[in-house]
Amino acid sequence: MHLTNKEQAMCAGEHGSAVQKAMEIIVALGKIYGAEALTPVSSVQVSGVSYKNLGDAGLDFLREWADQGARVQVPTTLNPAGMDLANWREQGIAQEFARKQGEVIAAFAQIGVTTTCTCTPYFVGHEPEFAQHLAWAESSAVSYANSVLGARTNREGGPSALAAAITGRTACYGLHLDANRRANYIVDVRCPMKSVADYGALGYLVGRRVRRGVPFFKNLAEPLLTLAQDFSLPLYQSTALPDPAIDRLKALGAAMAASGAVALYHVEGITPEAIRGNMLATDAETLVIESLNEAYAALNGPADLVDFVGIGCPHASLEEIRQIAELVKGRRLKATLWVTTAARTRQLAEERGWVQSIKEAGGQVVADTCVVVAPVGAMGFRTLATNAGKAAFYAPGHSGLGVRFGSLQQCIEAAISGRWGGEK
Repeated sequence: MHLTNKEQAMCAGEHGSAVQKAMEIIVALGKIYGAEALTPVSSVQVSGVSYKNLGDAGLDFLREWADQGARVQVPTTLNPAGMDLANWREQGIAQEFARKQGEVIAAFAQIGVTTTCTCTPYFVGHEPEFAQHLAWAESSAVSYANSVLGARTNREGGPSALAAAITGRTACYGLHLDANRRANYIVDVRCPMKSVADYGALGYLVGRRVRRGVPFFKNLAEPLLTLAQDFSLPLYQSTALPDPAIDRLKALGAAMAASGAVALYHVEGITPEAIRGNMLATDAETLVIESLNEAYAALNGPADLVDFVGIGCPHASLEEIRQIAELVKGRRLKATLWVTTAARTRQLAEERGWVQSIKEAGGQVVADTCVVVAPVGAMGFRTLATNAGKAAFYAPGHSGLGVRFGSLQQCIEAAISGRWGGEK
């Protein structure tokens, strides 16, 4: 592996022990994956933030690095924490968990990380440009950055992402290289695609089939671009898709990353690399998707009663919060409703009166966390209703919850009645 003079100095400890430790991690990973060099990164997104996942061992690791003088060199944000940092009491979070989670956030802040806890940093001003190299860790954010924005990042682990932030570099292999960004699967979608849940179901099916592959989707441009007319938004220009289409693409990528390990996909006529040139490998295999029934059957449990509804995995956009506010306005909820989002997005929704509408119905717009990393299993909930394929996939194993999976409308009706009334 070729290292510049500055990188060699970092490895030798000339920039301090914290930087040396970070370089050791990056160089070791580069050697494992056959990287010929390192590449500078323009931003970093770090996972492993919830105390539920880190525990005391992870907290001690962060403190040790911070005490050694580790400081980030590029803009760096965090994945969701285990609680709403400002309103954790309203969530029903235990005080001891909240104390430990606060110590985790303080350690990251000491290192210089911006404590914006969201899996959708691209919604809150942290949007990379086309072809920029990144070191992002959250699987759904990695998928979005690579696919929808055309940036370049592998799926980093928590320590390797933080090491990249401290050095401003990552190993140049995998999806940082042109050769690895071509699609080796063509996905011919022949079924109707009407909701965010449909895109999550499609992602679940494709992720299971292609695993770590790169899929190229056909026949999705028309249903995505139709949304611009449905919501009276500008027609598609460049890569700036209207919010409703963005919500479906982030659901698609998140589900593929959960059921498989897809970090990059292309959509014919939509995503930037698919528009700019031929992104198909010569030996690409074709998959035909004629029905989503298999996915709905796999993600949908048998429970009739629903006590918890979670929307926002990945974090809800402003458009999704608007839709929820309209659906619950003037109604009263029987089940607990969490709409999870970034703090900045919640602030914008508050300014528009949508948070108040959801609160008046008995729901919560929860920032900084999500249903996967919050300790919801310890809060007495039994059955989650969600329109997120990622949440439906992870909730049974991560939180011990039964799951009902369906459209946003079905989930809100379940929140109002306390029962699951609709089948796909």
